[in-house]
Amino acid sequence: MSMLNRTLNDSSAAATELAPVVEVSRLSRTVVSDGGAELHILDDVSFDIMAGEAVAIVGASGSGKSTLLGLLAGLDSPSGGTVRIRGQDLFALDEDGRAALRGACVGFVFQSFQLLPALTALENVMLPLELAGRRDARQEAEAWLGRVGLAGRLGHYPRQLSGGEQQRVAVARAFAPGPALVLADEPTGNLDVATGEAVIELMFSLNAESGTTLVLVTHDTALAARCGRSLRLSAGRLVD
Repeated sequence: MSMLNRTLNDSSAAATELAPVVEVSRLSRTVVSDGGAELHILDDVSFDIMAGEAVAIVGASGSGKSTLLGLLAGLDSPSGGTVRIRGQDLFALDEDGRAALRGACVGFVFQSFQLLPALTALENVMLPLELAGRRDARQEAEAWLGRVGLAGRLGHYPRQLSGGEQQRVAVARAFAPGPALVLADEPTGNLDVATGEAVIELMFSLNAESGTTLVLVTHDTALAARCGRSLRLSAGRLVD
């Protein structure tokens, strides 16, 4: 490779690293009530999130937090505005395209764990790796379950695991494919305080090691304070 080509490739890589992982511009979500009134769940929301950031989305119940997270994931459609993930306009894609982008770039951690009950812990973590075509899915899943302290639980089904163990499986599943972005919706909401703290320590540790961008919805002010910054929603709008 010539020096010029190496320079161009290095510049392109640097530009990619400096570009936002998430770009939200004038995002709105409006629904119509049974009485015909318009309800503005999100109203003209704009922000960027850079690679490696940990960002909390906070606000009172009904402020639009979960709706915003669903739009970031491409699981819902906006009434207006755009969401770009690594430069790709989510809503310029069809549903298959959004699913492919999620599979390639996004991991999820849910309040209710969302493990598949018919699969073991190992199989739950293997699933996104297999969908991505990884030939080393089993070895990688075993390694990740070891990292989250569940090397002895590989063959256990979700019903055989405690809430904290299930959430550790969910964290391993989210991080194992090496996503650019992990979205977490109230990740400690169904856990006791001590277990929740252990799971959060784990998430932030893995986030720091992998350089993944982490966006989480939470009511927990202590958890939000652990993030580099917070985006506060009130009645569907971002506030200082």
